[in-house]
Amino acid sequence: MVVLAVHGGAGGDGPWRGLTQADPARLDCMQRLLHDLGQRLADGDIDALEAVTLAVEAMEDEPLFNAGVGSVLDANGEVTMDASIMRGNDRSAGAVVNVQHASHPIRVANRVLHQGWPVMLVGEAADAFGEREGVTLHPNDRFITELRRAQWQKWKASTLRPGATDEDDEAVLDHDLEDTPGMGTVGAVALDRSGQLAAATSTGGMTGKPDGRVGDTPIIGAGTWCDDRVAVSCTGVGEAFIRTCAARTLAFHHERLGLDKAGQRVLDDVAPLGGRGGLIAVDAEGHVVLPFQTMLMYRGVYQNGDINVGVGPDWEP
Repeated sequence: MVVLAVHGGAGGDGPWRGLTQADPARLDCMQRLLHDLGQRLADGDIDALEAVTLAVEAMEDEPLFNAGVGSVLDANGEVTMDASIMRGNDRSAGAVVNVQHASHPIRVANRVLHQGWPVMLVGEAADAFGEREGVTLHPNDRFITELRRAQWQKWKASTLRPGATDEDDEAVLDHDLEDTPGMGTVGAVALDRSGQLAAATSTGGMTGKPDGRVGDTPIIGAGTWCDDRVAVSCTGVGEAFIRTCAARTLAFHHERLGLDKAGQRVLDDVAPLGGRGGLIAVDAEGHVVLPFQTMLMYRGVYQNGDINVGVGPDWEP
């Protein structure tokens, strides 16, 4: 059995109000990458680690996700991106923080993992390492879209808190989510034919985030975790996921509670700390969960040749 699951961020309050004009493109991106990479995973053409890397790269290339091209702007009006990746059989990991020029932050994190030491690189050093490893660099404004600039301008003009406009697809909040922290992450988890697991997560952070802010995405054990039993990628208000070591906590509870209850336990733990969001996880037996405590979470699964994608609460695998 092979499994590939992805998420494109979670957010929103209140009842599900249907798709925005931008949502079909997001769903199409997930559908296409799951079809392509799921089949390659099933054929043994790629392993779990490469599958999650390619899946996240595909979402980093989709301007409507908050990662890579289309990342939200920080308080200074620039893009800074974080990513991490982990392989289960040996717990190898790689992470990058505040990169500004790498075309695919997750690929840089992948190369950090393969290098073996150190586990995490920051800023200019991470970009430079990525370039040495063959990752294309771009000027920072290459990552900025009209939508993200409009969201940033609305955030700045309204003196909103960081993240308040992240879900505003029209810069006029067609989801009416102004009081809600925004969707800020993409991620993937995979189980390959040899039973190996991997997890990867990438983000542009939160609109208006202060200089130097680091969320949970690049922190192993908070936003990403993988061992020989379970692979996890989280999305939501990063500070709460850091304070609860959310991804690693799911792995801790998994054996005793099972995957479903362990996932819900993690979300229950972060909720009192303001950590609204969701996660995806797959275990070594091929069980997969995609729980979230928000209005929506962009999510999809390839499993046994079947593909399902969803946004609102109307679908579970």
